[in-house]
Amino acid sequence: MNRKHIAIAMAVAVALAAFGYAAFEMGMRRGGGMTAAPGAAAPGAAAPAEAGAVPAAPGPLPQSIAEGEEATRRHIAAGLKAGEMDPVTGRKVLYYHDPMVPASKFDKPAKSPFMNMMLVPVYADGDSDQSKVTVSPRTQQNLGVRTAVVTEGKLTPQVAAVGSIAFNERDQVMVQARATGFVERLHVRATLDRVSKGQPLAELYVPDWVAAQEEFLSLKRMDGTNLEGLVDGARQRMRQAGMSEEQIRLVERTLKTQARTTIHAPIGGVVVELSVREGMTVMAGAPLFRINGMSTVWANAEVPESQAALVRPGAMVQAQSPAVPGVAFQGRVQAILPDVNATTRTLKARLELANPGARLVPGMFVSMQFMDTRGETALLIPTEAVIQTGKRAVVMIAEENGKFRPVEVQAGIESGGQTEIKSGLQAGQRVVVSSQFLIDSEASLKGVEARLNDAPKPTAANTAARHEGEAKIEAIGRDSLTLSHGPIASLKMGAMTMEFKSPPPSALPRNLEVGDRVSFEFYMGADGPQLTRVAPAPSLPPSLQQPQGTGK
Repeated sequence: MNRKHIAIAMAVAVALAAFGYAAFEMGMRRGGGMTAAPGAAAPGAAAPAEAGAVPAAPGPLPQSIAEGEEATRRHIAAGLKAGEMDPVTGRKVLYYHDPMVPASKFDKPAKSPFMNMMLVPVYADGDSDQSKVTVSPRTQQNLGVRTAVVTEGKLTPQVAAVGSIAFNERDQVMVQARATGFVERLHVRATLDRVSKGQPLAELYVPDWVAAQEEFLSLKRMDGTNLEGLVDGARQRMRQAGMSEEQIRLVERTLKTQARTTIHAPIGGVVVELSVREGMTVMAGAPLFRINGMSTVWANAEVPESQAALVRPGAMVQAQSPAVPGVAFQGRVQAILPDVNATTRTLKARLELANPGARLVPGMFVSMQFMDTRGETALLIPTEAVIQTGKRAVVMIAEENGKFRPVEVQAGIESGGQTEIKSGLQAGQRVVVSSQFLIDSEASLKGVEARLNDAPKPTAANTAARHEGEAKIEAIGRDSLTLSHGPIASLKMGAMTMEFKSPPPSALPRNLEVGDRVSFEFYMGADGPQLTRVAPAPSLPPSLQQPQGTGK
């Protein structure tokens, strides 16, 4: 009985194991069939085996890596290669590549020489433009892609600066002695005293005026004819002695000598220089007072060097000072001075501010806001849309059907989160303002040559015709490779062994050894054949390999 029970238990265990394995296999097959969207065949999947079955409709592109590998296996079975049309997707195959090493391209489907996986086909877009990258709506949502419209408008730079108040040197007068004399009385006795226009400053006694005035009065008292010429001559000598027209009229009206004169302030302001005292003798032309007006003052603003281009002469400015709270002083930029502070890297701008009530005085600290409205209309985009690579500025343009294209632009001034675009864009286009770098990464993973690096210059390295072939490495030099290659059809060159200049390090795989078979690309330069790419030759399945003859 015990043996019978043991046999029954073992039979039940074997049956349960067989049932579990069958369920596992069924689940794996169903899971593999669910890789594509529900109800649709996976892109690149083989057509049904039944006769007369219609191939499944191609899935949306770009494809996943798993779909690409399945498509490569289908291409190997169908004998497809680069340049031919995929009957399932309806797209032309541009080339094959390893998504992990997108720079290496192959013209035949095969297993990747870099990874333990199949190569993935890259299809041409509808417009065959390889400078674009396509991102599906779901991926855009996951990346948080936002776009903005290129608009036209006037940019108002927002520049703030600080500075200090100084006298307006253009509102300044110098008071001098018109004749040699003595200072009898001084009405202003200290510097920085405020004076008003016409206020007496000093009284002088001028002895030289007495003789000229006595001559003039003597001629006026004489009786006779033809004395006008003598009188005019005497009047002219009083002018030469330094008398003003008002003083001459006073002598002529009173018929008395006027040896004393009062000097008045020609403008209102502050006496910034006082050069006389009572009792001093002054010579003709000697400076007595220097007066600075206070109706307007200068503000010397320290503008950051990086924002100097946003400040223009004539721009409106609003200034405020802690010494006069709640009051805004209006003015304009008078000049941008050729003076840069080497320590703070600031440029000095001279502003002229209206000073009602003379409340701003030299030395006061002021903060200024420049309000320059540009007259010309410009293209504007959000500043965050501009990618500065260090040598140029690039933006990503969003086009229809989820396509994105990098464009080099010439950026102008920036203010308030907006950047002026001088060239490269048109009004109405949409630019990406977030996730630009992620889109660029997506482009590189898809093998699309839409990088944001420097645009290549027209040299032989990027304009000469490219030629491809397969070869065996015969020797590895410091800066050259010796290859035994087969016929090069594009050059009508037969099989031979020749030396090639090495490609850039980034295009040369590591651990190459003599005897390895490689695929290569080169162009004929001025110094001989120059390699641009070297990669291990892909290995085809034994069933698809063809015997190759040896060129001699």
